[in-house]
Amino acid sequence: MLTGRRVMDKNRPHGEHNLIEWAKPFLTSKRKVLRIMDHRIEGQYSVEGALRAALLAVKCLALEPKFRPKMPEVVKALEQLQNLNESGSLKRETTQRKHHRTSTDEASGRKTTSYPRPAASPLVT
Repeated sequence: MLTGRRVMDKNRPHGEHNLIEWAKPFLTSKRKVLRIMDHRIEGQYSVEGALRAALLAVKCLALEPKFRPKMPEVVKALEQLQNLNESGSLKRETTQRKHHRTSTDEASGRKTTSYPRPAASPLVT
């Protein structure tokens, strides 16, 4: 969900075929998590929400089954993330980049055009 990648993708470069093996080292650092996030969903989540989802993914990938969360716990955590994002309490710091016109743009009279980001796939929920 976070990366927009398939679990197995032989079209990716060597070392990136298996999503779990490739992504696991990125999921423990804020900076690294944000680097692997799917750009198509940029602005639709908070940084804190993305980090919480990454932490949940790390827990689900624990080698020992007894350390993995049970499915009802996973569902509850995801519902809480969704509710927090909908209520706006996590929207303090979104990943949506803000574009500002520079003084040279204003002085030269150049008009900047921004285009909307593509929506996330309806197949991914």
